[in-house]
Amino acid sequence: MSFRPLPGRRLSGRPAGQMLAGSMLVCLGLAGCASPDDVTGSLAGPSTVAASARTAAPAPSRPASRPAPAAASGTSTHPAMTDAALARDERNFSACIAEMEPKARAKGVSAAAFRRYTAGLTPDMSIMKKLETQPEFTRTAGDYVEMLVSETRIRKGREAMAEHAAVFEAVGKTYGVDPYVVAAIWGIETNYGGARGSYPVLRATGTLACVGRRKAYFRDEFVAALGIVARGDIPETHLKGSWAGAFGLTQFMPTAFQRDAVDFDSDGHANVVDSVADAMGSTANKLKRGGWRPGMSWGYEVVLPRGFDYLLADKHKAKTMRDWWALGVRRPEGRAMPRASETAYLLLPAGANGPAFLMTDNFKAILRYNPADAYALAIGHLADRIRGGDPFVQPWPDDVRALSRTERTELQRRLASRGYDVGPVDGVLGQSTRSAVRDYQVRVGLLPDGMATGTVLDSLRSDGT
Repeated sequence: MSFRPLPGRRLSGRPAGQMLAGSMLVCLGLAGCASPDDVTGSLAGPSTVAASARTAAPAPSRPASRPAPAAASGTSTHPAMTDAALARDERNFSACIAEMEPKARAKGVSAAAFRRYTAGLTPDMSIMKKLETQPEFTRTAGDYVEMLVSETRIRKGREAMAEHAAVFEAVGKTYGVDPYVVAAIWGIETNYGGARGSYPVLRATGTLACVGRRKAYFRDEFVAALGIVARGDIPETHLKGSWAGAFGLTQFMPTAFQRDAVDFDSDGHANVVDSVADAMGSTANKLKRGGWRPGMSWGYEVVLPRGFDYLLADKHKAKTMRDWWALGVRRPEGRAMPRASETAYLLLPAGANGPAFLMTDNFKAILRYNPADAYALAIGHLADRIRGGDPFVQPWPDDVRALSRTERTELQRRLASRGYDVGPVDGVLGQSTRSAVRDYQVRVGLLPDGMATGTVLDSLRSDGT
């Protein structure tokens, strides 16, 4: 097979939507869901509109001192999700779909194609339960990374890259993206194609476009999905994925497919479901458009000196490698530091007692694929392990308890009551909350690593706030 990639080809002029990656979230303040019908793998960030569900491999065994992850479920009180509102939307479903014909026509879907693909379409009301009653998995960053970067996934990644060596070589040359990172995304998103989801994308996005609380967002996704099947890029019978509409070997949302998909095998269609070449080329294109810089690693494990100023562990405080060296930061086991002029920021995903990393612009490119630190770290580490690299040298702490979503919300509420800016009090630990935690840690004499742990929550409770 020859590859004559079309790296500049876009399937639509609208740069909307994003790659959707899924579920299993944790102490990072993110919630997802798991279902045997859904896709294996990853982790949804705060900006992900609806997390695609995954069935994950069992977590590795941990020492007894670490509490087991807790699962809980919750329901929404959103007015669009009441029984009466859902029943009304279900009755109005056909009319709602018909109302989107002008929008689809404006995006190039003919009247005949619109009627063909929407005829007899019915809502899948089981999706509403998935949307609103999602089990919350409470895992630390260490649990999450070790779960995903398993020996089985490493082995299968090497096998997949060997089987499709020509594709990965061409992807690397065309886009300047590390092909091992592309393979790692494939492995974490769908277990190298073994778990892509079984929900018809047209029905799933149509349901979410007309029923419940995410209608405005999913109308664009539904119209984009119509465009995909109307153009013949992916046959309707093959366009299946998660309940939230993500599909393909590396899980594209329909609008993300329009923006980033490429016909890498030059057969006339960008088919990220059936063509490994198209899926890997499209994923590399996504990373390149996200700012990937050729010839640079995603990041480096480092060891911090005693007495280190943990206020420097901030993604807004990037420094050159020369500057980090001057501060006593070293790579473990005497490994050489990168180019002195290369810039990076310090990330402590498990706080001051866990591994430390200097993250480059390429880590940011992975974050643009999915904006969650643990996801991007797992991608980078899996890529290195597939390449033949070693496990992390520094152990993950065994005595850190990940907070449940209820506890994270309580922590935010207690911080906000003391005047700290935490952003929305929603249990999602974004940059504002981490900054507030760091400021509080400074005030009470804790190591200011910005980690929302049980220690911080206990301190807030004892403070009477």
